[in-house]
Amino acid sequence: MSAEPRINDRIRVPEVRLVGPSGEQVGIVPLAKALELAQEYDLDLVEVAATARPPVCKLMDYGKFKYESAMKAREARKNQAHTVIKEMKLRPKIDPHDYDTKKGHVVRFLKQGDKVKITIMFRGREQSRPELGYRLLQRLAEDVQELGFVESNPKQDGRNMIMVLGPHKKKTEAMAEAREAQAARKAERQGVSVEEPAEEPAEA
Repeated sequence: MSAEPRINDRIRVPEVRLVGPSGEQVGIVPLAKALELAQEYDLDLVEVAATARPPVCKLMDYGKFKYESAMKAREARKNQAHTVIKEMKLRPKIDPHDYDTKKGHVVRFLKQGDKVKITIMFRGREQSRPELGYRLLQRLAEDVQELGFVESNPKQDGRNMIMVLGPHKKKTEAMAEAREAQAARKAERQGVSVEEPAEEPAEA
């Protein structure tokens, strides 16, 4: 079945409960009368409640209504936030520089409102020292606690140990803040470009 409502000549009932262009109740009228009114107003007769007895129909500009509905749905999809799970892999004996780099990525992901799956990869004899991975995960969780929390505690999964961090901020908040920061940077750049030429004569 089509999700589209029936309009104008596709409506096949003897009478309808008619609603006017401004939402006013006209009452129950014969279908022919409702179609006649639609022509007078240069509007469409649209069936808005097919299961009612008699069906409820409204006088409206159906093309405009469809366009506005599509735009609203598009805007809602644009504002809808999808939480993404990012993954970061570490070794139990990671050197300090690599740790700082990886931590920087985790911080960026959490600021963006994404979850982060941290995987510690054990190789060879490292598998007999799971406490190394556990301590590393605890350290990372503490280092980023202002931005995220431990959503899933460390657990062994074969040769790996896994922990999931969740962001304190919702994705929508992170997106809004990112847009604001971008706008601020743009405004700052425009301000600098205007001021620079005025400073050159003073330096000469």
